[in-house]
Amino acid sequence: MARYLITHPKGQQGEDVLVEDPDLTLTIYGEWAVLADSDGPCLALPAHAGATITRIDEQPEDEPAA
Repeated sequence: MARYLITHPKGQQGEDVLVEDPDLTLTIYGEWAVLADSDGPCLALPAHAGATITRIDEQPEDEPAA
């Protein structure tokens, strides 16, 4: 499952958010980062917001360790 953690710099407005969905994608449109699922866009962040977007997918438990 795709999971993204959005964090904001200290001192700026905005709460950290975890977004997850099996069909979640991240696309950059100009100065916007857009997270979308099979129903369409669900979150858009402007570049000037200074947020960091980190993909943090969980590894399936049934995969053998490398």
